[in-house]
Amino acid sequence: MTNPTLRQLKARSQQLKPAIHLGKAGPTPEFLTALGEVLDRTHLVKLRFEAMKDERKTLSKKLAEITGAVLVQQVGHTAVYYRNRNSPETQEP
Repeated sequence: MTNPTLRQLKARSQQLKPAIHLGKAGPTPEFLTALGEVLDRTHLVKLRFEAMKDERKTLSKKLAEITGAVLVQQVGHTAVYYRNRNSPETQEP
């Protein structure tokens, strides 16, 4: 993904509210399914870490790999993911 595209996605994500929250149960199969569905619907998702805050940096990268999304940014207790239907790593928004 190119730098201008990442900048555009970061700018768009500023206006988003967290659409999904990761709780103390962690990334369960149900959570991953819900995250995948939200990514399919909106393509750009802000996730809030309510629990597991010590592991948020590694978890945010793992979640991107598992869902086939691109980790746009991770700031504090939130992470932003982007996934396009066709090809998540190379498509422009």
